[in-house]
Order: sequence, then C-alpha cells, then structure tokens
Amino acid sequence: MKDFTKGKVSTLLIRFTIPMVIGNIFHNLYNVVDSVIVGNFIGKEALGAVGASFPIIFALISLVVGVGSGASTVVSQYFGAKQNENVKRTIDTIFIFFLLSSIVVSIIGIILAEQLFLLIQLPEEIIPDAVIYLQIYMAGMFFFFGFSGLNSILRGLGDAKTPLYFMMAGTIGNVILDFLFVVGFGWGIEGAALATLFSHVAAFIGAIVYLNRKHSIIHLGIRKYIFDRDIFKSCIRIGLPTGFQQSFVAIGMMAVMGIVNGFGTNAVAAYTAAMRIDSFAKMPAITFAQALTSFAGQNLGAFQDRRAKKGLFTTLGFSLAYCVVISVLVIVFGNGIMKLFTPDAGVIKIGQDYLLIVSSFYLLFAIMFTVMGFLRGAGATFIPMLTTFIGLYLVRIPVAYFLSEKIGVNGIWWAEPSGWTVGVIIYIIYYFSGKWKGKVVVKEQQNQSENVD
Repeated sequence: MKDFTKGKVSTLLIRFTIPMVIGNIFHNLYNVVDSVIVGNFIGKEALGAVGASFPIIFALISLVVGVGSGASTVVSQYFGAKQNENVKRTIDTIFIFFLLSSIVVSIIGIILAEQLFLLIQLPEEIIPDAVIYLQIYMAGMFFFFGFSGLNSILRGLGDAKTPLYFMMAGTIGNVILDFLFVVGFGWGIEGAALATLFSHVAAFIGAIVYLNRKHSIIHLGIRKYIFDRDIFKSCIRIGLPTGFQQSFVAIGMMAVMGIVNGFGTNAVAAYTAAMRIDSFAKMPAITFAQALTSFAGQNLGAFQDRRAKKGLFTTLGFSLAYCVVISVLVIVFGNGIMKLFTPDAGVIKIGQDYLLIVSSFYLLFAIMFTVMGFLRGAGATFIPMLTTFIGLYLVRIPVAYFLSEKIGVNGIWWAEPSGWTVGVIIYIIYYFSGKWKGKVVVKEQQNQSENVD
C-alpha cells in the first residue's frame, strides 16, 4: 500500500506507474502474441474472429468494470482519509457485486454469441470461429471480474506491484498455453480461447491465496461478506457514469467494427492486428492516467487539492513525452510490425495505413486520457461519460460512415483522431471551469454528518 498524500509527486507517480506499465505491457504483449499465433498458425479468418470478439466482450463487461473503477476511487479516497474500516466494507461490497454480475454476463454472452456477430454483420466465413472463441471466453467471467476487481482495489490502495506479479505470471502462462494448445495440439481457435480462460483462473486463484496470507486489509474466501448499501451507492454514483462511458465505447467499437466488416475479411484481419499494435502503443499513456486517478483520489480525499493538481500536470508531462517517442516508432516501423501478424500483403497494407494515421495524433490521446484520469479521481465521472458519447456518436461514427464512403477504409481511421480532438476541447473547458470540485465521497459524508448534527 502507498500513501500518496506525502512525498515528492513525480517520484511517487513514477514508482507507482512503472509496475502498472510493466504489467500492462505483459497483458498487451499477450494480446499481440495471441494474435500473431492465431494469424500465422490458424489463418486470417481466425485472426478476424478474435478481433471481432473484442468489442462484443468489451460491450458485455464494460458496465461492470466501470462500477469496479468507481469502487477503486472510493477505496482510494477512504484510504487517503485513513478510514480503513470503510475500505474493508467497500472491498466486501464490490466483490458481492462482481460475483452476481459475472453469472449474468456469462449467460448473456454464451447464449447470444451468434446473434451478436450477425448484428455487426461479420463476414460469414469468420462467424463460426468467432462464436466458439466468444463462448469459451465468456465461461470464465467470474475469474476475469475477480482478478479485475483485485487490481482496481489494490490500485486504490496505492499498490501497483502485487497486480504486476500476477499479471506477469498469468500472461506468461497464457502465451505458453497458446503455443501448446494451438501449435502443439492443433486445437485451433478453441485452443486460443482455452488458453485465455485457464490463465484467468490461475491468476485469480493465485492472487487470492497470496493476498489472504500477506495483505493486512484484503482477506477473501468462503465467509460472510458485508454488503454496505451506502458505500455501494457511492460506487454506483462514481462508477456508473464510467460504466456507461465504457459501454458507449464498446457499442461504438461494435458500430465501427460493423463499418470495417463491410470492407471484407482483409480489412477485419488488418483492423484486428493494427488495434493490437495501437493498444500496445497507447497503453503507457492510459496507465499514467490510471495512476493519476488513484493519486488524485487519495489527495482530494485528504483535501490536498493543490497537490492533486500538481499530480495532473506532472502526469501530463510524462505522457506527452512518451507519446512523441512512440508516435515516431509506430510510423517508422508499422509495416514491419504488421508482417509479424500475417504474410498477407493486402492485410499488411490496410493495417499500415491505420497505424500511420492514428499514431500521428497520440498527443491528443494523451491529453484526453490524463485529464479524464484526474476527473475520475475527483469523482467527477459524468463529464467523461458525456464526452465519450459526444466524441463517439456525434463525431467519430458519423465521420467514419461519411469518409469511408468518400475515400474508402482509410476514412474509418481518420475518424478516430477527430473524436479525440473534440474530447480534448471538452475536458479542458470543464477542468478550468472548476466544476469538478466538491465531488469527493469523504467530503460528501462529512457534510451529511454535519447536517445531521
């Protein structure tokens, strides 16, 4: 656990972020390796199936994960206020929510898999593999939500190292099982999905065993959990807008995928591979924003607003410097990286165009995510939700439809930075308005208690 309310800001953020970056590198590296194995040893149809599954998986889990992020903010604010009993009650409450949610999400994903792919007009030759992959993946939702919940809670407590260790172990195990099941046993797309499922199971169980033995606050197992309605309301108030925001993103991704699907299997496979590279490249900027959420949450919970703002501008500097470097690397080496995923020249060309266009605007992405991370830490999650809705549904998707008809598949890629531009403008205006102040859970409860007295 790490107390962010004292110490040098830049040092704290770097030390907290580095383990998270390494963990996310391993996670995204798995996604890359998984796609490389699928694309080279099964085929571009299977590569497209994995890629088409992602926005649907994201759509199904986004609301739950969003509420979990709200719990992370609540944990960080209670921890900053030194209210450890409320930290424990928050952990209990959110795990009850995750357990019930995992059952519902798994049932929906397994039963409606084929209908969901038909909805986004996935090419017929890809649908059978996509259905198999999605159904197996959704069978492990309890373990996925459980591990995701632990990560959120630990980040709220300022602990980024423990999730790193289990993320690394799970990722390495996943890659080994990928090679074993797909290359060794020849199980095809089923093998890729089973490798992911088994790695989620192992990571969650391993984390539970370790934390029960070593952690002073987190103790999970077969026992009576306390569901605190007031705390859950706080998690909902903060997390539900983030959940809706993630749902907007997920549904928007499905809409974008539907546009891509209209350009055939090559475009779907290229989009899958290029998104893997793109996600890998943007990941440190996203991770800095996640770290800032915990940092801002603790300091605002301790009423250190000036220190929280310093964390914002420090994080922004780190993210912008990183994005300058990664943009150059992706532009220069994009073609060579695409060749790792598939030998198909048509797929490589489409993917290279995507990377060239999108990576040129990573600076905008860094600004948008950094300010959003700060606002989440403050508990001001409605504006990020609204901004995502505007950026996606009023800008990116209409622009993608329009430009794809005018200039082809590249028009879809140009639509993404247009959405970022609008998002940056809205976030900057809202931040300087100061309306995000007063959203902290601890402050609200103090005001309530004063009113009662």
